[in-house]
Amino acid sequence: MRAVDNLRNNIIDKLLTISNKDYLSALNQLIEKSSVDNNIVKLSEEQILMLNMSDDDIKNNRYISQEELDNTDLEWLKSL
Repeated sequence: MRAVDNLRNNIIDKLLTISNKDYLSALNQLIEKSSVDNNIVKLSEEQILMLNMSDDDIKNNRYISQEELDNTDLEWLKSL
């Protein structure tokens, strides 16, 4: 989290030095359009079904660890 705070503070420091109104206006529009609150994603029925199936898999311990997956992938790659 410290890296995010440092980045945010660096951006703020740079913004404080800008006096060009048009430039600041353009930055403001960019920030407003990319706001997390405005990016609501509508999921399709298929996506919702897949998420529900994933939840069910997790509840019923039907999953493998990342390490197991990596080993399986490595074995598959070696067989090519």
